[in-house]
Amino acid sequence: MMETGKQFYGIIPPVPTILFKEGKLDRKGMGNLIDYLIESNVNGLFFLGSGGEFSQMSAELRKEVAEFATSYVNGRVPVLIGTGTPGTNETIALSLHAKKVGADGVVIVNPYYFKLTEESIFQHYCEIAENVDLPILFYNYPELTGVDLSPELVLSLAERYPNIVGIKDTVVSVGHTREMITTVKSKFPDFMVFSGYDDHLLNNLALGGAGSIPLTSTFAPELSVGIYQAFKQGNYGKAIELHQKLASIIRVYKLDSPFMNVVKAAIHLKGVDISTECLAPVRSATNAQIEELKKILFETTEVKYGFNYSNKEDLND
Repeated sequence: MMETGKQFYGIIPPVPTILFKEGKLDRKGMGNLIDYLIESNVNGLFFLGSGGEFSQMSAELRKEVAEFATSYVNGRVPVLIGTGTPGTNETIALSLHAKKVGADGVVIVNPYYFKLTEESIFQHYCEIAENVDLPILFYNYPELTGVDLSPELVLSLAERYPNIVGIKDTVVSVGHTREMITTVKSKFPDFMVFSGYDDHLLNNLALGGAGSIPLTSTFAPELSVGIYQAFKQGNYGKAIELHQKLASIIRVYKLDSPFMNVVKAAIHLKGVDISTECLAPVRSATNAQIEELKKILFETTEVKYGFNYSNKEDLND
């Protein structure tokens, strides 16, 4: 009997993997970030997503991160582990490992590199669902995978496998997420649709979605968490106010590509004691990028990011 009962909702940050320069896991820094996020009232944590640099990692490092994360969180919030790979067998192996170390669910991006047919993607997820006794969320990111998971495909898989429980829909078009919600949730009301892009959160909630898995929530959780809490309390004015700030702060993503280096720098500026090293080919943020980052953070939030906001001259320190 497949496990299906776990419910995920709200704001679930995709946690960056904190590493030393040589690519080894910085356990102390990772713990500092986990504690900070849990204390910020997030509703869960997602490890080894795109912002967690899974695509640059060996299977051994992915397993080490999964084991450390689930152990350190220790049941304080639900833990999701990203286990997607281009191959079905390796994805199953990583998913079974995630279950072994205590994850509450897995998030599986569709195979990348080859552009599979919809039938091949269907069979890929069928084989995973039949072999992995954990709640499964899809990760739809067509901008990087080259293939979109259609609402009809997701519905057909949810109809067949009760352990397929949700999706992170990282798509530019809010209409895609709307169709995902109306198509799948009309038949499975408990199916969880999360927005991947940060500024889609409010729209997601208004349509009946589950929340968001936004990378900005790793360094500005007060924005996404605040939107979610205000919406649930019916304080829509506050939700809109915070949404406008969130829509502005996502300018940090334009500072580099990929942008996990500036995100780690933002977390460090927030005052969380972490290493900001990244796995090659990603490089650490430059001084110029950090200066631009400081300006964006100063303009979009009243929270102090590791320097004195009362004096704009300090932005250049």
